[in-house]
Amino acid sequence: MKSIRLILLLVFISLSSTSFVAAEQLRGNETVPKKDQDQEQGLSIEFEKYELENGLNVVLHQDESDPIVSVAIQYGVGSNREKKGRTGFAHLFEHMLFQESENVEQDQFFKKIQDVGGTLNGGTWVDGTIYYEVVPKNALEMVMWLESDRMGYFINTVTESAFANQQEVVQNEKRQRVDNNPYGHTNWVIDKNLFPDGHPYSWQVIGELEDLKSATVEDVKEFYDRFYGPNNATLVIAGDFNKEETKKLVEKYFGEIKRRKEVAPLEVQNVKLKETKRLYHEDNFATAPQLNMVWPAVEQYTEDAYALDFLAQILSDGKEAPLYEVLVKEKELTSQPRAFNGADQIAGKFRIMVTANAGVDLDKVEAGINEAFDRFEKEGVTQKDIERIKAGLETDFYNGISSVLGKSFQLAQYDVFTGDPGYIEQDIENIKAVTKEDVMRVYEKYIKEKPYVLTSFVPKGQLELIAENSEKAKVVEEEITENVETTVAEASEEKEIEKTPSKINRSTPPAVGQTPSLNVPESWNVELENQLEVYGIEQTELPLVNFSLVIEGGHMLDDLTKKNGVANLMTDILMEGTANKTPAELEEAIDMLGANINMYTTNESIVIRGNTLKRNFEETMELVEEILLEPRWDEEEFGRIKTSTINSIKRNQANPNYIANQVYNELLYGANHPFAHPTSGTVASVEAITMQDLKDFYNNYFSPSVSRFHVVGDISRTEALDAIEDLEEEWEAKEVNIPEYEVVTNRDKASLYFVDVPGAKQSVINIGYIALPRTSKDFFPAEVMNYKLGGSFSGNVNLILREEKGYTYGARSGFSGSKIPGTFTASSSVRTNATGESVGIFRDEIAKYREGIKPEDLEFTKNALIKSNALRFETQGSLLGMLQEMSAYDLPANYIEQEENIIRNMTLEQHKELAQKYLDESKMAYLVVGDAETQFEQFKDMGFDEVKLLNKEGEEVKLEELKQ
Repeated sequence: MKSIRLILLLVFISLSSTSFVAAEQLRGNETVPKKDQDQEQGLSIEFEKYELENGLNVVLHQDESDPIVSVAIQYGVGSNREKKGRTGFAHLFEHMLFQESENVEQDQFFKKIQDVGGTLNGGTWVDGTIYYEVVPKNALEMVMWLESDRMGYFINTVTESAFANQQEVVQNEKRQRVDNNPYGHTNWVIDKNLFPDGHPYSWQVIGELEDLKSATVEDVKEFYDRFYGPNNATLVIAGDFNKEETKKLVEKYFGEIKRRKEVAPLEVQNVKLKETKRLYHEDNFATAPQLNMVWPAVEQYTEDAYALDFLAQILSDGKEAPLYEVLVKEKELTSQPRAFNGADQIAGKFRIMVTANAGVDLDKVEAGINEAFDRFEKEGVTQKDIERIKAGLETDFYNGISSVLGKSFQLAQYDVFTGDPGYIEQDIENIKAVTKEDVMRVYEKYIKEKPYVLTSFVPKGQLELIAENSEKAKVVEEEITENVETTVAEASEEKEIEKTPSKINRSTPPAVGQTPSLNVPESWNVELENQLEVYGIEQTELPLVNFSLVIEGGHMLDDLTKKNGVANLMTDILMEGTANKTPAELEEAIDMLGANINMYTTNESIVIRGNTLKRNFEETMELVEEILLEPRWDEEEFGRIKTSTINSIKRNQANPNYIANQVYNELLYGANHPFAHPTSGTVASVEAITMQDLKDFYNNYFSPSVSRFHVVGDISRTEALDAIEDLEEEWEAKEVNIPEYEVVTNRDKASLYFVDVPGAKQSVINIGYIALPRTSKDFFPAEVMNYKLGGSFSGNVNLILREEKGYTYGARSGFSGSKIPGTFTASSSVRTNATGESVGIFRDEIAKYREGIKPEDLEFTKNALIKSNALRFETQGSLLGMLQEMSAYDLPANYIEQEENIIRNMTLEQHKELAQKYLDESKMAYLVVGDAETQFEQFKDMGFDEVKLLNKEGEEVKLEELKQ
């Protein structure tokens, strides 16, 4: 489960200049009259809200466009309800609620939802906790049973051993997300010093490691009783359901749950600083310095909070933003300064974050920020600035409600924080009301010459880069200790669970009806005269269009010997203006349409992807054509792009996950294959690339003959083809030959490779070898075969390493592959002192899996994969992905139906044959990236055919050399 913030509310920081009115809504049990039909429909969601006698708020939204339903329950409890010395409880408790309840056995929440073809998860942030499921509509009652059981019938199941396990899991999550990451401790330092001791925002959602270790079962029970009652929750059901039947189910499963302690509203606790605080930290994983400046601000939904949102964007967003002009263009100190306003439930903060180029003194960055402020004060805010920021709301709104889960989140969060699920309308009005005068006012009030918290995070040994007059931050680093198994009293496990009385039989899951049949949306495709292949699906649910243009080649066309990284730079330079537009003018043209256009490079392609309103699709495509056919080749921007890329490469060199993936690919593919080389190139190769190299790449390899265009949304085939008519006429085909590289697949031994990252709090593990391409007839059957090993949360490796041992936050396995043979990889990040045992568990489980699985495991695999197809076609993004897969591998329009038949017809014997053919632990590469001083030697006694110590470039070294 991941810690989250208000996911949906963040999309409403921009607003279209169009006027909006309220659409029909249901509040309470009364229908709000619809406005005149000739008025423009507002950006809102129809819903009905009512309250059960026990205080549970219920919100219903019907959407029959897909045979699925989403259920979300948000509790009014985040880390802001915790106490000093008992931090991390809200997040820890979120984990606990996925374990078991009185009528749902251990580890069955995930399994039961997956078994009906659904997905589920949960999240915790400073102000709340949410649990959610998306299932085929026939499984709605199953979800009601599960969610009500953990709301009202949970606490008697909390045992010492179950609690100890989740303590370990959450500690591993902290190690993975915070302790083992560059700048991972930054938020801790900021919040500890911005907010006074004991303030609800002065600690992190993940909590303090010592608090997590010292928490007790009694603490959990007390927390549950205080905050997890129905009277502190909102239940949202969105999707294809019968309203009257659903109301009866809500009453049946939730109505009898008793109210618990009343939860008093939190008082607003905005803060002020008496003086500026300056702190520094030497970061074990950083290769470049980072500076943050943070000012106290105001809570959410206030007039000033909206204006501060605008201020942040005006300061940092775009080529003409003051921070960008000064820090990037003029002083070349960084590639992307960021400013953002964080308005939460009871307080807010305004933040500027600058990850500087390697070796840059942060005093220069601080001086540059102050210079940008001076420029902002002189130039002020224009009406065009305001309109540019507002232009994207309508697109963002529809993107935010493109799924029933998105609607559920939005309705739940507005209800919890404002008491009105339909607060979106007022939110929009509040944003519309922001003026340029408001922006200047809040700058004067909260930022100009006001005290702030400044943090300097610098690489170890580079204290000369910190901002002057800074004090050392009191960051506590965990020591690496010997692995000691947590022991608890077994008697607690043997006690029979005392069941809470219920009016209904909760011990048996409700029957699940017939799963909706597969209904693949109709698609079309055509090849244009210039050989461009076009694929489309018309979906009229929302006035949106999503599209992508895939140009084959990408990194495969790079010169690996001297100029690796040209393909990657191509996608950057083409977005920096056109022959007719400066970089700033192109950026503005996209923004004013409320559109999104971006480019990126993969191993095998260059992709242009976009998203826009239906009415702006033609104009958006005109910009795409201009970007593609009329490059600007801006030399000034090219220099900045190279600098940015080089600094990104340097930052990656200290990231354990990046190191693991890069060394792993080199070990498997060999130095002569493109996949063994980073798409971004190396520092040396990028420095050597010239503008002429980019022009040559463009002239030689950009061709419709190796390209495919995909379009999904509220647009017909005729409309889509009309919009790209100029692309057909102006883009001429040429012959492009994409080189083929040999892939060596003859590994014959089990090799343990260890890459040293001194002081790593976790070890990153990648285990595998080259397997097969996506084009192989065995590829999809192999994916099916892997599902119970590590293809889901309920996979064997995750259940053992996470749920049984508590060594990791998650463990997975899977096949990758394209037209080029891909890998089988089993992977995880585990706590450092469990490294050896974790590698051994992976090896043993892969070997055991070759001997076959149980009939019930195969049945679970079939149910999870077949029934989940009901969820597969809901969003335009998922449909676009389907078209891209069809076009890339020449798959028939009914390929998903064919895949269903493969799953349905798989036997235990076929499953075993596939496992024995594609899983051989005795021939795999076992890569570990972690602390060699404490973990390397043990592998010499674990039965591997060879054990080698490598540096971060994948070259063999001796342990003594690393210590020097």
